[in-house]
Amino acid sequence: MSEFVPGPDTKRALRDAMGRFATGVTIVTARTADGPLGITANSFTSVSLDPPLVLWSPAKRSARCAAFCAAPEFAIHVLAADQAPLAMQFARSGTEFDPAHWQIGDDGLPLLTHYAARFVCRPHAQHDAGDHVLIIGEVTRACAGGISPPLVFTGGRYGTFRAD
Repeated sequence: MSEFVPGPDTKRALRDAMGRFATGVTIVTARTADGPLGITANSFTSVSLDPPLVLWSPAKRSARCAAFCAAPEFAIHVLAADQAPLAMQFARSGTEFDPAHWQIGDDGLPLLTHYAARFVCRPHAQHDAGDHVLIIGEVTRACAGGISPPLVFTGGRYGTFRAD
């Protein structure tokens, strides 16, 4: 182990160090003028229960960032352990919705049909955060999708959580 100062020459080391923190994996969806849009995000956390707030953070360099920043509503789907292929798909492309995996909600929002949990949100606040944008959403509807274990991401790989 060697300590380092984060900077342009140590970006990979910083990314590797941050990758030691295991996170859940989500797919965030929204409707746009061009149709449904999705993105894989592991930067998701609960912020507050009263009011019910959650946070996620798209990279500014993503071609999808502006659409999510402008979305009047979005859904955050916490993925189940068997959904790594779906996570990889939405990491690459945000428009390849397979009809077997999603539906349009009553309000026109694209919703995955299988998930560990889902949070439908309206924008509450946005904050500039370096190369990302922090999007805080107020949860208007929530649903636990069953007892499936969650998909986990750590060290650049997908996996599952097993409680001992």
